Amino acid sequence: MTPQAERYANLVSGADEEINLAEGALLIASDEYVNLDIAAYLARLDQLAASLKRRLRPDISPADTILALNRFLFEEQGFTGNAADYYDPRNSFLNEVLDRKCGIPITLAVVYVEIGRRIGLTVQGVSFPGHFLVKCLLRNGTVILDPFTRGASLSFDDLKERIKSLHGGAEPARSVVASMLDGASNKEILLRMLRNLKSIYTHHKDWMRALSTMDRIVSTVPDAAEEYRDRGMIYLNLECFRAALFDFQAYLKMLPAAQDARDVRSKVAELAALTSRLN
Repeated sequence: MTPQAERYANLVSGADEEINLAEGALLIASDEYVNLDIAAYLARLDQLAASLKRRLRPDISPADTILALNRFLFEEQGFTGNAADYYDPRNSFLNEVLDRKCGIPITLAVVYVEIGRRIGLTVQGVSFPGHFLVKCLLRNGTVILDPFTRGASLSFDDLKERIKSLHGGAEPARSVVASMLDGASNKEILLRMLRNLKSIYTHHKDWMRALSTMDRIVSTVPDAAEEYRDRGMIYLNLECFRAALFDFQAYLKMLPAAQDARDVRSKVAELAALTSRLN
């Protein structure tokens, strides 16, 4: 385990409220950027927030603070959603988002949350299906915002339409939409970032990068059985047969009645025979 991987594992092993979200996101990026100066990027977030906070009146309302934050990030600083090249892995690395000022919903949300919290907003990420959002507590309720579209405020009808488009036009119940607006924990945000990268790397058959990402996923959710199975498949593609066998066995131990247990047991038998010949 590299020092950065160990640092990440230690970070996510503690209580969620003690996890530094930006640091976790930068540690994910450090797999790709081995000499990444994490402290410098954390300081940049501090500087951005301090620059904005100096302009805010002491008695400014949360609603006006949101407007100021939107102007600062999207008009002055120029942060934007990268719709033209959405699946570029750089969109998932916080250092690249801060440098290039473009990203995907979740990384722009991390920037929004980190700066918002530093200027006194009660702001959280929201793991909305298909498109990560942000919510902010106001004096008279909660506002849902989309950092990918310049911090646009979304009505309940807007959210319903997004759900409808994902479910073939079926009208979602109000309670269903409301249940999708819970605040995401720091671990959930980091995990969603990692799973985005997992999807990109496996799609391109970039198995070494996929493996590094899977190691971070397992560190984040060590009880998620399916991740051991998926990492086992990546090891198999890399012809790391003993490691694949170990992960498949771990999967079956955690989920012995899984739907694909028969197929995985067949792989275990093949790999056990193969590795015994390699000894």
